Amino acid sequence: MNSKPLSRRSFVKNAALVAAAAQVPAALRAAPPSPATATAASAPPPARGSIRWLDGAAPALNNGATWGMPWPRGAIANDTTFALRDTAGQSLPVQSWPTAFWPDGSLKWTAHAIPAGIEIDDGLALAPGQTPAAPAHAVTVRDAAGSVVVDTGIIRATIAKSGATLLRAIARDGHDVLVNGRLVALNTNTPDTTPDAARPANPRPAGSAPITTAFESDIAAVTIEQTGPVRAVVKIEGRHRRIASSAAAPAPNTAAPAPDNTAPRAWLPFTVRLYFYAGADAVRLLHSFVYDGDPEKDFLRGIGVRFDVPMTDLPHDRHVRLAGEGRGLWAEAVRGLTGLRRDPDGRTRPGPIKTAQLAGLPCPPVETFNPQVRERLRYIPAWGDYTLAQLAANAFTIRKRTQPGHGWIDVDQGRRAPGTGYIGGATGGGVAFGLRDFWQRHPTQLDIRDAHTDHAEVTLWMYSPEAQPMDLRFYHDGMGMDDFRKQYDGGLEITYEDYEPGYGNAHGIARTSEIMLWALAATPARHRLAEMAAAVSTPPRLVCAPRTMLDANVFGALWTLPDRSTPAKAAIEERLDWQFDYHRKQIDQRHWYGFWHYGDVMHSYDRDRHVWKYDIGGFAWDNSELSTDLWLWYYFLRTGRADVFRLAEAMTRHTGEVDVYHAGPFAGLGTRHNVQHWGCSAKQVRISTAAYRRIYYYLTADERTGDLMRELLDVDQILNTVDPARKLTRATPLGKYDSRLSFGTDWANLAVAWLTEWERGGDPRHRDKLLRGLRDWGAMPAGFFTSDRYGYQIATGSLEPLTVRGRPGGSGKTIGVSHLDSVFGAVETFAELIQLTAGQPEYEGFAKAWLHYCTLYSAPKDEQHAALGADLRGNGLRQAHSRLTAYAAKMIGDKKLAARAWAEFSQGDFADHGQADTRAALQTRRLEGPEVLNPVDEAAWVSTNDAAQWSLAAIECLALIGDQMPK
Repeated sequence: MNSKPLSRRSFVKNAALVAAAAQVPAALRAAPPSPATATAASAPPPARGSIRWLDGAAPALNNGATWGMPWPRGAIANDTTFALRDTAGQSLPVQSWPTAFWPDGSLKWTAHAIPAGIEIDDGLALAPGQTPAAPAHAVTVRDAAGSVVVDTGIIRATIAKSGATLLRAIARDGHDVLVNGRLVALNTNTPDTTPDAARPANPRPAGSAPITTAFESDIAAVTIEQTGPVRAVVKIEGRHRRIASSAAAPAPNTAAPAPDNTAPRAWLPFTVRLYFYAGADAVRLLHSFVYDGDPEKDFLRGIGVRFDVPMTDLPHDRHVRLAGEGRGLWAEAVRGLTGLRRDPDGRTRPGPIKTAQLAGLPCPPVETFNPQVRERLRYIPAWGDYTLAQLAANAFTIRKRTQPGHGWIDVDQGRRAPGTGYIGGATGGGVAFGLRDFWQRHPTQLDIRDAHTDHAEVTLWMYSPEAQPMDLRFYHDGMGMDDFRKQYDGGLEITYEDYEPGYGNAHGIARTSEIMLWALAATPARHRLAEMAAAVSTPPRLVCAPRTMLDANVFGALWTLPDRSTPAKAAIEERLDWQFDYHRKQIDQRHWYGFWHYGDVMHSYDRDRHVWKYDIGGFAWDNSELSTDLWLWYYFLRTGRADVFRLAEAMTRHTGEVDVYHAGPFAGLGTRHNVQHWGCSAKQVRISTAAYRRIYYYLTADERTGDLMRELLDVDQILNTVDPARKLTRATPLGKYDSRLSFGTDWANLAVAWLTEWERGGDPRHRDKLLRGLRDWGAMPAGFFTSDRYGYQIATGSLEPLTVRGRPGGSGKTIGVSHLDSVFGAVETFAELIQLTAGQPEYEGFAKAWLHYCTLYSAPKDEQHAALGADLRGNGLRQAHSRLTAYAAKMIGDKKLAARAWAEFSQGDFADHGQADTRAALQTRRLEGPEVLNPVDEAAWVSTNDAAQWSLAAIECLALIGDQMPK
């Protein structure tokens, strides 16, 4: 047992972080006195119930869990140990490590892990300064010459360091249960797989016959990220490499050239993390890949994880399980003994042979079988191949066959499979496997092959090869928009699409999938596999309680717990609940599902067609527009609702992967809303911002999300190449600077990535850029009203106004501001920056400049003119900006500003389309055929922009000036 469970990879990184904290300017560390050296006795006592199961009750199956915990500034020293205690005060095994620090070096966020198999209910609490209990079976990691071996005390996994195989083996009870775990991918040269004979009127041109090429994983690096004693993490990185001679032959009567198998193409970079918990028989596998192909040529036909399962039992003791909807389960033996013309049990009742097979237990010896069956076993078919395909959100099929070269037999169908199955023997053991979000991210597929041989092969297809190949080409030909005038006055004006040739490219987008693998000693009971399926679909998760986070004063103190103490507050709470529930239901009713889509919502509604504007330019997929992600996460912080968490989690996975580039010329930038997630030419850090990821990261300690935020640290280096203002005809000239930035959509979202890295203890140069920016903003002549764009130097992070506007005495002039600057995380980020630097003279100018902006943005024109010497233009979204006024009111202590903020909040930013009564009553209208394809509940006034910004304004105004709300 490690004497300091905070250590992660021997705690060297933490030591480096503490050293970095010591380099913070003295002014930032001066007051209050640093408590980072406080004794354990000064730590606050544990709070009972501060940690709970997200879904409200302990799960039936605990595979181990990890969660994040916040701490008030200065409360917990950076070398503090933690014990975990239940309601009875009993100490439970826990592993702890830091994920964020306050500027004084004290702990801000920690992560904690518990072993598998132990019974834990609500009422948990962490006890700082106490020694944690040791797990009954500690997980250990051994770094060998060509492999890494991880032992949970139940299973032992051997992870390769090179080659195609990632998991050489997972052994249990001394014998291998899973072997040869690797990644597979299929690529084809055309999205059109329809045979020419089926389309005689439009035959394929010569040379266009479908050719499919197979790829498998090729390891480049293996990193041990965590070594136990409760939790171990191993990261594997590499690419998919072409399998020699893998290309299929072209269709007959075509002139397709023979494939060149001499070039071992390597593409589709991947990152796989394997998670192990003490006492677990399961491995969690997190798979991420980047599409770095040419959308005009590379049409992914399938991507998946494949492994082999040794089969030692007799065919009638080999079992296949495939989970269906709810607790449904399809369960059969490779060689069935039921339903035969002759009964294997003869006249025995109840029949022990059939009963054992149906239960997945070993059948009695063959010698005890009815001779009429025993002598004819070889004539009973052994079914070797099985497929469950979920090609649409509401339909899956199961089929089986005896072996290749013979026909498939349809088994059954259903609606929504959880993506869980099992293959193995009653005595030799096997593997249960599951792919999360199986039906939500269709087309998906589970394949079992060769179950009748010595090794069954399992493939979990994250994208099914039975579906049409991925077609990631841009969806139109440009429609003649070959210059800025046509793009601005044409597409942007009519369909709200910001088009530019070459910018609607999918090269560089990514996707992360989650897989569970259980190495089992025997076929699981039916109810146990149902529990596994539930754990795949809805992974049990521990979270800290909302009150705990609120008391820790994290995330800028811009939220509070729900409050229905007055009719006015109750009305706001009702609409907050309603808007979330409406969007959640729309996801299902409108079927916003699919491999690339799940996790996103639509932007705007077409009330004439009774559909969201899925096919209209910039009105379709939301892509985080106006901070939908932040809305959901702040709503979760205050409510702790499980359904909110899971939708926010799916959105974080989607928007951080699919809507952001991870390779190519746009790496680090995100894409504005469009018919395709990557279709808009506006590639900006306002979409890729770490502000939308960091809450999930701190709540879960998810390493992949941490990677995504680190990808953003140096994105400032391409903001000149991909200039957000490049298409503005009157944009301020760049001059001598590296790039030109806006303060909100650009710098604020660079700043939040740097802030997060500073908190996490990373490279101090990012902290230095952040602090330099704070000083420079504070020195601007007119604060954030100084210029439309600011000159930026990459090396130092310095900022200067490109032009100076609004000097006193400039009557007749106007100052243009952007209503977008404050609605992509700037409000929330600046609140945290001011909180962290409060009382430090070096950064008071930044706080004053921001309060100046918050006060004047929506102020009466005479106040604006008196303060700036000019009028403001472009200051729309007044209701959304009410939270800026509220922030100024709170910080200054101005009751008149508070009253003005509530008045601004009562003004709507978006039209209700003539449905004011419906909007006020929060009502929907039920539509059914033939008006619509499927029955839906419609509220035509709803827009996602409005829902996100209204909700954030409501949450933050209640937190800041809720005590001054008009009656």
